[in-house]
Amino acid sequence: MAVYRYKASIPGSKVFMREYEIKGGTSLYDLHEYLLNDMGFSPDQMVLFRGLDASDKVRSEYGLFDMGDGSMDEVCIEDLIAKKENGLLYVFDLHKDRCIKLLFDGEAVESPRASYPRLVAEKGRNPDQFAKGYDDFDQFIEPVDDGGDDSSVEEDELPEGEEYI
Repeated sequence: MAVYRYKASIPGSKVFMREYEIKGGTSLYDLHEYLLNDMGFSPDQMVLFRGLDASDKVRSEYGLFDMGDGSMDEVCIEDLIAKKENGLLYVFDLHKDRCIKLLFDGEAVESPRASYPRLVAEKGRNPDQFAKGYDDFDQFIEPVDDGGDDSSVEEDELPEGEEYI
C-alpha cells in the first residue's frame, strides 16, 4: 500500500508547519484521531474534513456522519487521491471555521518499522483549539543578553522619579 506525504499549515500563519506520512488505506476517521492526539485537541468537539481540488476549491465534505460525500470512517486517503482531491481542510472549530490545511506533497517510501500516520517534521506550536486565532508567542521572544549591565535605563533617559527642573 502506498504512503503519501502531506504538508499541514494554518491559513494566515507563516509559523505553523507539520509534515505527515499517511498510508493510503488510512480512513479520514483514523487521521482525525491521529490529528486530535498530535494537536492535543479535545475529543468532544465536532470536526469536519473538506476535500479540496487543485485550485483549493471545496469539492466535498466528510463528517462523522455522512453528509452526502461519505463519512470519515468510509473514506480513505487513496479515495481522495483517486478523486483528485489534493488537499484537505481539517476543520477543528466549526463555529469559527478554524482549520488546518493538509496538502498532498507526493509519495513517500514506507518504513517497515514505522507506524502510520506519523509526524516527520514540525515547526511552531500546536494551535489552541478554543482561541480566536493562531498565536505562536515563541516567535516574539527576544534572546536575553547577559552582557553584565542590568541597567534598563537608556543613556538619554532619567531614572523614574528624577525630572529636569
